[in-house]
Amino acid sequence: MPDYGGRNSGLALRSGAFQHLRETGMGFWAYAPVAAALVLRLASGPTANLSYLALAAYALLSRAHAIRALALSWLFTMISPGIAPEASAGAVGRYAVLFAAAASAIVHSSLFSSEPRLRPFTLATLLLGLFIMCHSLLFSPIPDVSVLKAVSWTLAMTTLLSAWCSLSEQQMQEMSQQLFWGLVLVLLASLPLAASSLGYMRNGMGFQGILNQPQAFGPTMALLCAWTTSRLFGEARPSWWLLGVAGASLTGISLSEARTAGFAIMLGVGCAVLLGPGVAGKPIRLMLPGMSSARVWAVFGAVLVACVVMAPTIDSAFQRYISKSGRARLGGDQVEGVMEAYDRSRGRLIDAMLENIAQHPLTGIGFGIASEPATMVVSRDPVLGLPVGASIEKGVAPLAVLEEIGTIGGLLVVAWIMRLLRSSARSGLAAFAVCLTVLLLNMGESTLFSAGGMGLLPLILLGWAYADGIAKSTRRG
Repeated sequence: MPDYGGRNSGLALRSGAFQHLRETGMGFWAYAPVAAALVLRLASGPTANLSYLALAAYALLSRAHAIRALALSWLFTMISPGIAPEASAGAVGRYAVLFAAAASAIVHSSLFSSEPRLRPFTLATLLLGLFIMCHSLLFSPIPDVSVLKAVSWTLAMTTLLSAWCSLSEQQMQEMSQQLFWGLVLVLLASLPLAASSLGYMRNGMGFQGILNQPQAFGPTMALLCAWTTSRLFGEARPSWWLLGVAGASLTGISLSEARTAGFAIMLGVGCAVLLGPGVAGKPIRLMLPGMSSARVWAVFGAVLVACVVMAPTIDSAFQRYISKSGRARLGGDQVEGVMEAYDRSRGRLIDAMLENIAQHPLTGIGFGIASEPATMVVSRDPVLGLPVGASIEKGVAPLAVLEEIGTIGGLLVVAWIMRLLRSSARSGLAAFAVCLTVLLLNMGESTLFSAGGMGLLPLILLGWAYADGIAKSTRRG
């Protein structure tokens, strides 16, 4: 007979509490290794390499730890060289963290239980990755580069989906809040650098904060701003501090001069508000409870009045933002409009991709391959000769997908994205807005299939957006 009040009950409660702390990552043992890894990353070049090994070991503890390790791997990779020394083996270290996180997701999953199961969308992601790998072997001019990029993305995305979906709804909420506050800490740590040359190290003009370039800081702030702003509309009584975070992150975007980030946040949140109820199949009052909040309308009215009063100043700031403080010029003339700025910065890339699409409409040119393959610089591991770095510059993800894996691959990716959007909308306005912002950021910098560098953070957020929608749909069902 169960003992509800005796010593055994107390032991059971303590055991359950310990298991909860262990899985969610709360408490000393979650943060002590994180702090140690951070110290290693900041201390010196040799210890910076060790910090990735520390994260890899940390990822093995549980699926929640694996998510956190991948998020920290993103931060360790993107941190400014003015704040932390270069990690000479960082490219290899990122793979160590990724493979450890994947191993953790497998070991702590139900695959080895008497009733193994794999969620349909995780399976669909795995099959999409396998398609890209096979395509790479058949059509890529540099097969090992394409295959390794495909393996990296497939491992990262399936690991994140599996890890997020394995958490209980409470654990998922706790983990997402840790991720949210981690981005807030990036913002708070960066703002003081606005008065220092350290914050503008990359080009002397665009603000990069504690990250390694403005084109990393701007999109990061766009994701935080989308998450924060959408919560103002998605919560019945939004907190006042959300307004402060939204305003500060918007300021960070403006200072970074990352134009894609600015337009992604406006269109992402705007489209989420307009399309969210229809995509999620929810009434507006449930999807947008904040629309009936007096404080939201008071803030909206105050912002509107301020925009009218400060219209000339705002127009001047907008023109400076569009022209990147006058650096973006076309034929010696100042760039005036949004479309002109976009054509100036991405037109050459688009022309090259369209030409390749016309020449290879069905097969594409190879996954992760530059529009001009001969110009690619591939970094290889000195021991095994494996490609550990082959960065390419492509500005528009939809065209990049068609260019690289052809029409059939493009249709598969569209189906995958539509399923992702549907689930994120069911999660609520915040997840849907973040998901849309991730996709819109890819209209200026193609990172959707990049599991290294800046691309890892959006993948983590996409995993959360999907899994939270599944959890809430299951609860309602």
